[in-house]
Amino acid sequence: MDKLRISTAQFENKSGDKAYNLEVIRKLARKAAEEGSRIVAFHECSVTGYTFARKLSPEQMLGLAEPVPEGETIQKLAGIANDYNLVVLAGLFEKDHDDRIYNTYVCVDRNGLVAKHRKLHPFISPYLTPGDSYTVFDLLGWKCGILICYDNNITENVRATKLLGADIIFMPHVTMCTPSTRPGAGFVDPELWYNRENDPTSLRLEFNGMKGRTWLMKWLPSRAWDNAVYVIFANPVGMDDDQLKNGCSMIIDPFGDIIAECRSFDDSIETASIIPGKLTQAGGYRYLNARRPELYSDITGKAHDAEQKVSWLGNDRSG
Repeated sequence: MDKLRISTAQFENKSGDKAYNLEVIRKLARKAAEEGSRIVAFHECSVTGYTFARKLSPEQMLGLAEPVPEGETIQKLAGIANDYNLVVLAGLFEKDHDDRIYNTYVCVDRNGLVAKHRKLHPFISPYLTPGDSYTVFDLLGWKCGILICYDNNITENVRATKLLGADIIFMPHVTMCTPSTRPGAGFVDPELWYNRENDPTSLRLEFNGMKGRTWLMKWLPSRAWDNAVYVIFANPVGMDDDQLKNGCSMIIDPFGDIIAECRSFDDSIETASIIPGKLTQAGGYRYLNARRPELYSDITGKAHDAEQKVSWLGNDRSG
């Protein structure tokens, strides 16, 4: 493995407007290429929009979704990858030949689809089908994995992806600034977004607090640290349907340190170089090698007891 330049992006998507969202993806991909990046990663459902899907009928969801890789979006992403000589990762709703619909994240190079991941724990729409497998693939000499948003809140998913060989895990999200049972959670008033030029401080305080970045810092760096992986976190900024999102797209190294982060209110990218040496220098590498699976393999694979089985389709999905 050689040193690799990767960019993570944030932008304010438009619900259902693939043409607009793809144009922003193109603009930010060009900027990433200008910074010497080989890969640029966008957020969950960055092509289609996300939160508005909770209002759509089955027919509307099928109209929005596309086959992968045959659909138009993959061809357009491949065109962007070709034009700027980089790899693009982005999200959309996928439909298969039986009209099952998935929340899918794709990795595309100039030749087309490299890999796709179907979200294991979807919930924004009752018409989504859960994915049934982990996703690990080779990319530019590195072994990579993908887990979408809530997939990352289940720690077993991250560990399993690492054990399957991933040294980079792409973690596209649409998260933060939503109600939860955790203290301090809640929506952020959209008026703060619309007034951000006049009063950026009030918006930043909300974005940085327990509704936003402070909650993220409770768990996201630990996923990188515990598993000795690079985490590429991407999240939208601005209005996603009627909900405000605070961006904070970032790259975290295997020490759990943030090495790049989008901190503006703008459509933007941040880029970092990742190096192989950190993978074995970080504590997580030692912890993985010190595991004693014979002690807990039967426990971690144990089915839920009836009284423990709480559906992840419930109300608290922010982590």
